[in-house]
Amino acid sequence: MEHQGELLITILSSLSQEESRSISENVKWGKRKSFSDGKVCVPFSHLLGYERGENGNLVINPEQAETVRLIYKLFMEGLSYIAIANELTRRQIKTPGGKDKWCPTTVKSILTSEKMKGDALLQKTYTEDFLTKKQIKNRGQIPQYYVTGNHEPIITPETFELVQAEIARRRKGHGRYSGVSIFSSRIKCGECGSYFGSKVWHSNDAYRRTIWQCNHKFKGTKCGTPHLTEEEIKSVFIKAFNQFFDSRNEILANLAIVQKTICSTEELEKEQDRLANEMQVVSEMAHNAIRENASVAQDQAEYQKRYDELTKRYEESKAEYEKTGEEIAARKAKASVMGSFAKTLRKQETVLAEFDEGLWGTLVESMTIYSKDNIEVLFKNGTIIRVN
Repeated sequence: MEHQGELLITILSSLSQEESRSISENVKWGKRKSFSDGKVCVPFSHLLGYERGENGNLVINPEQAETVRLIYKLFMEGLSYIAIANELTRRQIKTPGGKDKWCPTTVKSILTSEKMKGDALLQKTYTEDFLTKKQIKNRGQIPQYYVTGNHEPIITPETFELVQAEIARRRKGHGRYSGVSIFSSRIKCGECGSYFGSKVWHSNDAYRRTIWQCNHKFKGTKCGTPHLTEEEIKSVFIKAFNQFFDSRNEILANLAIVQKTICSTEELEKEQDRLANEMQVVSEMAHNAIRENASVAQDQAEYQKRYDELTKRYEESKAEYEKTGEEIAARKAKASVMGSFAKTLRKQETVLAEFDEGLWGTLVESMTIYSKDNIEVLFKNGTIIRVN
């Protein structure tokens, strides 16, 4: 009787587990069908800038949208994630979750969320195990769906791509990025390649002033590059911009060519579609092989060889698909940067008489200091102006 009871428990457990699996698979299928149909499911309680409208659609929350725009503005002015979080906390603005203190990761998620430009990426996470219900990040294990123009944007697509390009630029910097000032992580040492950082001299007396010098000036091999005051940096930019402005019409014409040719994504998008179809076909072939092996007796060594070949083929196509996607994103980001650059340059009708923070932030990639008589200003279109 005892053995019969154990057997019954085992059978019931197996049936229960299979029922859980069946329910889980049905739920997964329903969600993926919904995603493939372009139906967006959003955790509104943690989404800043939007609220639930009729039929579950995303509708802009005007007050929260202003916070989103402020975050993008502060970022493009040079502030880091940490500096923006501190500023939002100081202003007593609530987080998406209703908390008082902002975290840098929350700021970053808002700056990288495609929903802010009106789009929606679906199936970002998925349930790996139907028993544990653990959610993991989808890195290509299952299909994702991208819906363009799903709802009204808070940030223009051009501004969004400009921010993504700036995020990428900051990652490439020599040394850790600092965003406490508009000059942070923009001024480089021509001797060692490190960024210049700000230092306060005479902080407690009438001679107080802020200077910028190489962060490695007194570390290890000392750099001989000089320090500059903020007034000197601004003066260099004015001189460089005015030289740059003399070629304004030629620069705008070249930018138009760059956007049309180098930044074109048409052929890459065709290639990405081809690779997506290839992945779909190979995936179906692999699933058919699995089903056939489960129902028809066959040589397992031969089956494994065929399955491994299909898996390898799928992974190769997937790698190419992702590489192509990265190139498309890079070109679109470059086109956005060039578009913003051209738009700003067109608006400027005369040379500068005084420093303009907006022009500095939009047009300048970096300033490299070799000496006070030898400074290079690199503009975002690739033009280098040397100021003596």
